[in-house]
Amino acid sequence: MTAPAPGGRVLPTLNEDGTRNWIRPKPSSGPWWRRRRVVAYALMALFIAIPHIPIAGKPAVLLDIPRREFTLFGTTFLPTDTLLLMLLLASIVIAIFLFSALFGRVWCGWACPQTVYLEFLYRPIERWLEGGRSGSLRLDKANRHFAPRRLLKYAIYLGISLVLAHTFLAYFVGAEAIARWVRLSPREHPVPFIVMAVTTLMVFTDFTWFREQTCLIACPYGRWQSVLLDRQSLVVSYDHRRGEPRAHVKDHTEQSGDCIDCKACVTTCPTGIDIRNGLQMECVHCTQCIDACDTIMEQVGRPRGLIRYSSQAALEGVAHRVLRPRVVIYPLALILFLGGFLVALGTRPAADITVLRSQAEAFRVEPDGRIVNQVRIRIGNRSRAGHEYAITVIGAESGEVVAPESPLQVEAGELRTTSIFVVLPREAFTAGSRAVTVRIEAGTSFVRDQPFTLIGPSDAKDADPDEDGS
Repeated sequence: MTAPAPGGRVLPTLNEDGTRNWIRPKPSSGPWWRRRRVVAYALMALFIAIPHIPIAGKPAVLLDIPRREFTLFGTTFLPTDTLLLMLLLASIVIAIFLFSALFGRVWCGWACPQTVYLEFLYRPIERWLEGGRSGSLRLDKANRHFAPRRLLKYAIYLGISLVLAHTFLAYFVGAEAIARWVRLSPREHPVPFIVMAVTTLMVFTDFTWFREQTCLIACPYGRWQSVLLDRQSLVVSYDHRRGEPRAHVKDHTEQSGDCIDCKACVTTCPTGIDIRNGLQMECVHCTQCIDACDTIMEQVGRPRGLIRYSSQAALEGVAHRVLRPRVVIYPLALILFLGGFLVALGTRPAADITVLRSQAEAFRVEPDGRIVNQVRIRIGNRSRAGHEYAITVIGAESGEVVAPESPLQVEAGELRTTSIFVVLPREAFTAGSRAVTVRIEAGTSFVRDQPFTLIGPSDAKDADPDEDGS
């Protein structure tokens, strides 16, 4: 039996025989390219700078997963901030839906790190070292993956990937920790060294090997556009009514469209698609085909805009409608969730107080018959300054309260736990319990009363020191 003949290319990066089709796009300089380049370099600088920018004594962004603390622009969120985190995440998702409905895949083409670094850092270095697109294609055809020029390219890529990996990790461990890791020998911190090495290898592999396949295969956003976009959404589009039927310049007639089938839009596409085939999952809306086609149109004396930002409805002659269901619903939902987040954030208390029992024993009976309860108090200071928190117990006046750390000093953003010991006579307990109030005070700026139930013996037998109730 023989294998069936291939039925055509499935992906732009895959040849019909199953081998990799390397995409070597030819950059098209133009207004859109220049705008994207300014945005890209600004985003690169911002990405590197953010971990080093302090806000209120904290990093601008620090996602400390081991400690479960997430700092965003000077505000620290804890795992107990379930409502805040839910509202923030929902606001981000709805904002993505809204921008997609209005402007298509503007994130993919203009702000996604995969596109920004690949198109404005890695590929320019490749074209510079390999002699442009034609030089890269010659090396591909000769199967010279380890030519001296490419080995030099890989070495430079590795250095860049090392910087990007360290910057990426700084968002999770902090810039100071990264600086310590760099100065120390790998033998002194083997686990962080392995994390750095693996992250560097992943970045290097992504931008050296996977490249546009990350957008086409791994990223789900392209598949979402079928539900995120409607026929009124702005997308990079080819005007079929104006461009068809295609004809080369020398074969052009009065019945021919403006498209001269030069394939400049295909040559410049970083994902290797033909935009003339309509809206496609692989299109990242990078606008390179717009610049390429406008240049050709000027050369042949025809109007620009054969490929342009437009909507599918507008290309079919349907009037553009700004107001439509999703453009109304998404902003309203965004206002609701983002407003809820801001309100919840503004009304959040200056400190989180948690009162817990001892993990070792419910209570202890002293030799003199008095009952001792150990109470653990956890204080999370959410303010931007350190405070001393005084701890008192209301309802324990018949006994004594031993508080080794009162007031307790808690710095800004810090979470500390201390213990107090409430000692009461047995007769202070009714049916084995005693209701008290634990008061936490930080001067006059913060007062919190936390109800708490002390545990004691319920009968005389339990009060015996030998039966300590532990």
